Amino acid sequence: MKLRIATWNIHKGVSALGRRPRVHGIKQALAGIGADIVFLQEVQGRHDLLALKHASWPSQGQHEFLAADTQHSAYGKNAVYDHGHHGNALLSNFPISAVRNHDVSDHAFESRGILHCVVKIDTRVIHCYVIHLGLFAGSRLRQTDALIEAVSTSAPIDAPLLIAGDFNDWTNSLSDSLCARLGVTEVFDRQLTASRFGSYLRRLSGRGPRKAPARTFPAAMPVLQLDRIYVRGFDVVEAKVLFGASWARLSDHAPITAELILQPTANSISPESFNEIVHASG
Repeated sequence: MKLRIATWNIHKGVSALGRRPRVHGIKQALAGIGADIVFLQEVQGRHDLLALKHASWPSQGQHEFLAADTQHSAYGKNAVYDHGHHGNALLSNFPISAVRNHDVSDHAFESRGILHCVVKIDTRVIHCYVIHLGLFAGSRLRQTDALIEAVSTSAPIDAPLLIAGDFNDWTNSLSDSLCARLGVTEVFDRQLTASRFGSYLRRLSGRGPRKAPARTFPAAMPVLQLDRIYVRGFDVVEAKVLFGASWARLSDHAPITAELILQPTANSISPESFNEIVHASG
């Protein structure tokens, strides 16, 4: 089975300085991407001040507005304030059978969470984790450990996984641990950042090719590697970053899309096993 997925930090659906709504343009852009499963960060669940200021501001949470009547949605509330809240969200063409939000806030100044959704595609179960890690290196390291623990305790060891979001990991210091401990692969791992000669030296030394996460920030001309898609149980057909002036008008992050093929399995799950997974994940 072939799937298209996407991850995007939507900057709360407003312009860079928060003056103008961009959520309607984001909705149109997502329709153009046509992803089966979308991982979203900085999703505004409620904002009373913007709702009063802008007549076009949606009356429902952005996850519900963006999903409309065509997709299922789940929302994990992370940052809460007097006039509203925001967090992570998942949009899916397939039913979302269980939802859990893990609080991984590391200090009082940043509220962070891991949104875990169980998606059922025919007789297969896909475990999806929406991520937005902190701005400080120490926080990201501890939150990555929390992610590994959450995945290890909530998903069977052979279950297909999709982990995507804003990792704020511009030094690419977290991937090796995630890949080794969870058996995942980043969708851009097959691409090299080194020159041919540099790649030759790395192979000669036994270190293998250097991995190349996508550059996604700022959206107009990306230079920083902030966003990721990790997969397990999928073959990666293609991955790309959507960037340029039109995308920069919608958010400061560029979205990533990936074409995946769900690897076949000898045994599809029984209804009884599926109910057990849903119960354990909830």
